[in-house]
Amino acid sequence: MDTIWFKKDLNVSDFEHWGKNTLGEHLGMRFVAVGTNFLQASMPVDHRTHQPYGLLHGGASVALAETVGSVASALVVNHDKYYCVGMEINANHLRSVKSGIVVATATPLHLGRTSHVWDIKITDERNRLVCVSRLTVAVVKRDVAATS
Repeated sequence: MDTIWFKKDLNVSDFEHWGKNTLGEHLGMRFVAVGTNFLQASMPVDHRTHQPYGLLHGGASVALAETVGSVASALVVNHDKYYCVGMEINANHLRSVKSGIVVATATPLHLGRTSHVWDIKITDERNRLVCVSRLTVAVVKRDVAATS
């Protein structure tokens, strides 16, 4: 299978610095794997990502899903010509998690000229499904005058 990424020999070290000084860094997110048609990121379940009952906060799961899906979209397009912004996200929280690490895997459902749709599955350390999410991203043409 051909890769979906704009840079054909893509690896995590090419983009992991994008998370510096972001919500993802604050929550402990890390990009952990990139394949021909998927991107994975992990996040700890700890005091930063808990809700008051000591469980993984649904908003933290959504933040992880949007992060991995948005970065995946950005890796599909030519950065000199386009940028990607989230339009809509939904999430179904299926299982609670108290501690450990969760991993989000984003795979494309649609990679169009003006939009991308990503299926994102978040699993726990035992590979049990914790959350399923769908993210729609707009692919926006850069204004050459604004970026020069």
